[in-house]
Amino acid sequence: MTKRTITLPLLALIGGTRAALGAGIALLVADRMSAEQRRAVGWTLTAVGAISTIPLMAHVFSTGESNASHEVLTASES
Repeated sequence: MTKRTITLPLLALIGGTRAALGAGIALLVADRMSAEQRRAVGWTLTAVGAISTIPLMAHVFSTGESNASHEVLTASES
């Protein structure tokens, strides 16, 4: 089992990218805006969420264990 430590700010950043991706997808299927507005905002949020996830996940998986002195959340990978 591999253990990784993730700082709370990094966890918040990862959560934010997931939220942007989810909001973008939700706007793509919603009917409250005009089709053109919905498509533009939806694709922008989806792209930001997806593109920003790649370097964050690379950072998490490349750093491994950290001996940081600040508060961390430990995630286990099996």
